[in-house]
Amino acid sequence: MDDMVKLTAKDFTSDQEVRWCPGCGDYAILKCMQRTLPELGATRENTVFVSGIGCSSRFPYYMDTYGFHTIHGRAPSVATGLKLSNPDLDVWLITGDGDGLSIGGNHLMHSLRRDVDINILLFNNKIYGLTKGQFSPTSDVGTKSPSTPQGSIDPALNPINFALGSGARFVARTVDTAQKHMPGVFTRAHGFKGASFVEILQNCIVYNDATWANVTDKAVAADAQLLLENGEPMVFGKERNKGIRFNLEKFALEVITIGENGMTEADVLVHDERNLQMARMLAELGGNAGEPMAMGVLYAEQAEQSYTEAVIEQVNAYKGKRTLKDMMYSGETWVVK
Repeated sequence: MDDMVKLTAKDFTSDQEVRWCPGCGDYAILKCMQRTLPELGATRENTVFVSGIGCSSRFPYYMDTYGFHTIHGRAPSVATGLKLSNPDLDVWLITGDGDGLSIGGNHLMHSLRRDVDINILLFNNKIYGLTKGQFSPTSDVGTKSPSTPQGSIDPALNPINFALGSGARFVARTVDTAQKHMPGVFTRAHGFKGASFVEILQNCIVYNDATWANVTDKAVAADAQLLLENGEPMVFGKERNKGIRFNLEKFALEVITIGENGMTEADVLVHDERNLQMARMLAELGGNAGEPMAMGVLYAEQAEQSYTEAVIEQVNAYKGKRTLKDMMYSGETWVVK
């Protein structure tokens, strides 16, 4: 395509009928992605969406780009091979809390620790939607479903903690309905050289409706969300009078009210997205009453060399020096008669 032609959201919209339940949060994520790609300067021929199995994994059909709808949990492996075979491609991996954290947990973990240069979007609705509402690794304790009729007793897995624990160097969170916030997160993830991991809080209107209402409803969002900005104080709330402080005695983060008990904005922590230990503590926020959930980029520390670059360097170093036959016949060999 002529470089002078500016693409629009329509250029990234396929002719396929979108088949999600009316009101599904996936619609909002799809539209946001279609609007954001032109702003990134993306082209259809160099953009690929790879998915596994689940409602979110229909995503590649609705993007007018290249795409692979792979098998359950194995999308990270396909995306890794794709990126290593053609490093010039922009590779987006679309997965869900079931596909990515259950059967695909092992594959996702290794993609993150290797720091493969792919953009991973994990849609988290805390349920298996496609297979009719079974509990997932992120479901709350007590979740009643066809597979847990008496209520789940499994502790919920925190996707952000999982990513950080796997060695991810870029970890962020946003919300399906946050149409102003989400593009910025996508842009940051795309610009990161290495594996970027984005958890998107997403609503399943049929099998787990309003599961994120305590965080996303307009009436509570200002007090329930901590919008992170690198280098800025962690202030939030309707009145912008609440903040996050580090309690040295408890060695934990805590919510304070500015103007009460002698607290001032000077007591509020300033976000440093390169601080891994801080990111781990921010990932835990939202679990207790009165705590906000951290949104935006929690951690971003780019390596000097990504896995993709290291593999290419290694391949180039040995190019022409050793053939497949050389490798097969190297060392001790024997003939079976």
